[in-house]
Amino acid sequence: MQFYKEKKILNAAQLKRLSEHKYSCTSDSILDALLQPWWCWLVSKTPLWLAPNLITILGLIVNIVTTLILVWYSPDARQNPPGWSFALCALGVFIYQSLDAIDGKQARRTGSQSPLGELFDHGCDSISTVFIALGACIAVRLGEYPTWMFFQCVCAMTLFYCAHWQAYVTGTLKMGRIDVTEAQYSIIAIHLVSATLGPDFWSTQIAGALEARYSLALAAVAGSFLTVGTLATAIVAGGVGKNGSTVAGTSILSPVIPFSLVVVPAFIIFQKSESQVYENHPALYILAFGMVAAKVTNRLVVAHMTKSEMEYYDWSLLGPAMLFLNQYFNNAIPEYYVLWLCTVWVCVDLVRYCGQICLEICEHLKIQLFRIPAAGAAPPDRNVTSDSEKSETEDSAPLLNNNTSVS
Repeated sequence: MQFYKEKKILNAAQLKRLSEHKYSCTSDSILDALLQPWWCWLVSKTPLWLAPNLITILGLIVNIVTTLILVWYSPDARQNPPGWSFALCALGVFIYQSLDAIDGKQARRTGSQSPLGELFDHGCDSISTVFIALGACIAVRLGEYPTWMFFQCVCAMTLFYCAHWQAYVTGTLKMGRIDVTEAQYSIIAIHLVSATLGPDFWSTQIAGALEARYSLALAAVAGSFLTVGTLATAIVAGGVGKNGSTVAGTSILSPVIPFSLVVVPAFIIFQKSESQVYENHPALYILAFGMVAAKVTNRLVVAHMTKSEMEYYDWSLLGPAMLFLNQYFNNAIPEYYVLWLCTVWVCVDLVRYCGQICLEICEHLKIQLFRIPAAGAAPPDRNVTSDSEKSETEDSAPLLNNNTSVS
């Protein structure tokens, strides 16, 4: 499988550092501890031949398809899709969350863990974040408040980026008491409420003052304060690199520039549009800039794992540049068509980048992306250990027992 021939993204030194990367993650999540029995049972019923990365991508596909069904019925986030579409979207998020939780367990269970698995998992999460946030906005008809919807979706992308920025600084991905799992299950609940009571429920005023959907804004603001607070603490304390720098020895503030090149143009184009391209097509607009944000986040994860400097320029930024230049020349082409061109470009660029990165790592580690090495084959020396396994000791014993059980 070859995307197209070009110079390699990762050089030999970066591939060497990536193969030596040790995954480090701590989690104090409330739901993670409660859901461990479910996840352990689920992975025990998973066939041993099923590759962890295949589990991850299957969950992502389900999440994307169920969200796109919702987008089809309400592209402006102001319509009332049928109740079953919300229930289906809730199921899609649940399936994605469950499969995302067991891919690492399956890797340890089959002895197929590698740095590629960590990168692939975070890459899929960066894409899923966009679709989950968009689905939640449609569920509460947030298109009626376009600026708020923009803030809500950008906030979700920013929180995910900041979590990996903090990991780039400290070398450890840290999950709080209320984190991604809690957010995902809250969104599942939102979809189920919309499926049973209808999206109009979220317009109901509580105590004759605020609409019920304001709870989304409060959650976003609270999450922002928690994540930014953790990041600020890490920045003040200094990084693990030389002289308080990042793991790559770069400035701890350097990751702010690439993400700003996504968020700032998104806001300017939205505000300057004469045809109100965002207000009329919010879902398409969020997907376009969401995929650019996912690409930049992926590059941050790669920079962390390879201990490399993160470059500021990215080809995906050509998509937003199309919209910006079209506005500069007084909309020579209808903005809706340019938005579609931008979306196609950034999606193709994201798939190309992720595909090439995976192929280069597979070639270096001598592994396959969606297949587990045959029994008896000597596994390559990947030099992979996981500090996060300390937080998963409660599931190690059940996994050992389940490996020998008959389903």
